[in-house]
Amino acid sequence: MNTTLPIPRAPQLPSVPRDRTAEDAIATAWALAARRGDRQAAEAFIRCLHRDVVRYVAHLSADPQSAEDLAQDTFLRALRTLHRFEGRSSARTWLLAIARRAVIDDFRRAAARPLLADTDDWRTTVERAQPIGLPGFEDGVALRQLLSALPHDRRQAFVLTQLLGLSYAETAQVTGCPVGTVRSRVARARTALTAQLEGGEPEAIARTA
Repeated sequence: MNTTLPIPRAPQLPSVPRDRTAEDAIATAWALAARRGDRQAAEAFIRCLHRDVVRYVAHLSADPQSAEDLAQDTFLRALRTLHRFEGRSSARTWLLAIARRAVIDDFRRAAARPLLADTDDWRTTVERAQPIGLPGFEDGVALRQLLSALPHDRRQAFVLTQLLGLSYAETAQVTGCPVGTVRSRVARARTALTAQLEGGEPEAIARTA
């Protein structure tokens, strides 16, 4: 990716509370202020939601190393279309929908590229792709391995609701499917993950997934 969007230092603004509702309200206010041309608000908007975007695309992308590039692409797309954001949904929900499209476009580009080499030792490749040295690295590897066995739709619903804290309604907005479908996908993902943790047979896990 030729264009690089630097992640700014946190501006001198009130700290973001842990409560998701209050956090979303602040992030949305920053996005609306950025829409009006407030540069500091734009930087705060990026800083506030950067981690959520990176985590989301990392779990969806076939290449974990591309997560930061996909996050950059997501924010560039968001800033280009910020004039269309009216605050009807939270800025986080709106941004993760953009991130989802960025991942889909990346899949399409990857599918169009010729395969340059075969990867026989997939386990070594996965290990090399992990961000070694980060806090919670071992837990992150284990979670990625568990989630990788889930179908894409259920993995996405689980990541959005259980890891990023979106409501079922917000997840439905991001994924473009009914709330009931989101609930079903999360429930099936939980069942499959529980089966894996309890050492279930691969065939049984596939059926629950």
